[in-house]
Amino acid sequence: MTAAQPLSDGELTLQPSQPNGQVTSFSVEHHEVVDSTGLRESIGTVEVRRTSPGTGLVTWALEGGPGAAQQALRLVAEYAFGQLGLERLQVEVDPELHSSARVAIRSGFRREGVLRGAALVDGERRDVAVYGMRPGDPRPDTVTGWTALMDSVLPKKRVIAHVVVRDTGGRVLLCQVSYKKDLELPGGVVEPDEDPATGATREMEEELGTALPLLGVLAIDWLPRWEGWGDAVEILYDGGVHDPSLIDQLQPDGFEIKDVRWHAPDELAALVSPLNARRLPMILATPDQLHNLSNGSPITSSAG
Repeated sequence: MTAAQPLSDGELTLQPSQPNGQVTSFSVEHHEVVDSTGLRESIGTVEVRRTSPGTGLVTWALEGGPGAAQQALRLVAEYAFGQLGLERLQVEVDPELHSSARVAIRSGFRREGVLRGAALVDGERRDVAVYGMRPGDPRPDTVTGWTALMDSVLPKKRVIAHVVVRDTGGRVLLCQVSYKKDLELPGGVVEPDEDPATGATREMEEELGTALPLLGVLAIDWLPRWEGWGDAVEILYDGGVHDPSLIDQLQPDGFEIKDVRWHAPDELAALVSPLNARRLPMILATPDQLHNLSNGSPITSSAG
């Protein structure tokens, strides 16, 4: 096997070692780090290990700070895609090692997920965060490249869109769902690339066979983590005031929605979740105002 040629960006030089099976290893030299004779000293190593056809795992052990590691990884990535013909590179990092995670991101690797308990370290099961790169990914020093990298690591909150439908007697429309005892408002989770109002309309159509016009927003609520769900932002839309006979026009899907009925505000405490028991009576009592809520309770601010 022919040895790789040195790689350089004008500041770092990566000197290849003799190829060893599926591993391509480089000794990393910084042009400003020299010994007493003026020769460059190694600041560590970086290597690519083939783990499957077309895929390589990148590892490094370097001094000189995160900047040097980022430069080394970028050089190795160019080599791996251009000379080794790899189609995917991967970095695996302990989620607690934030500096290593930053190196991976700033070198162009997108966070793709976490393998729970995938590593055994000193007898303890540890999670492994996986970062990946493909040959066609935009470079990290471009706008689209950087935003794609940030999108892979920044929080992605769920957005939930429910609809408050009232009748002329002041009652609210609630659904008996198949997966829990609490009655629920029509609506659900907004899908990727779907605006919340469209999500609310789609959910009504799927659940009840009818999509009522949305007249505005009654409440915006932040929901903390609950029962295995991550936190979320919920929008409660105004589905309007209708004649009680509207219920005869609705067609519950029979799978997720078993039944729909009108319920008076004073009945809700025994029928809905604690969250809806806090906020629905308040919203029904003052539907002409926008309610800014946190976990079903009004957001209050102290005077400065």
